[in-house]
Amino acid sequence: MPNDGNPYCRVCGLLQPGLPWGEDDKTPSWDICDCCGSEFGYHDSTPTGVLRARNAWIAKGCPWFEESKRPPDWDMEEQLRHAQHL
Repeated sequence: MPNDGNPYCRVCGLLQPGLPWGEDDKTPSWDICDCCGSEFGYHDSTPTGVLRARNAWIAKGCPWFEESKRPPDWDMEEQLRHAQHL
C-alpha cells in the first residue's frame, strides 16, 4: 500500500515527526501514532486494516492515545483530511 512519502498517519491523519513508512514507502517505522494509537506497519499495512482502525477509533469518539500531546486547538475533522483516502 503506497504512502508516497506521506508524513501523516494513514488512520487518523496526524502529522508525524518522521515518515511512518520510511524513505522507500516500504519500511514501516513501527512507531505508535500519538493520536489514534495505530502502529505503523501493523494497523495500516492494508486498506482494510486502515479502515478498520479508523472506524474503531472514530466509534470510540476519537480519543488521543497520548492525551498529553493533544493540541488545545485540535480539530478532528481538519486532521482527518490528511488521512489516507481509501
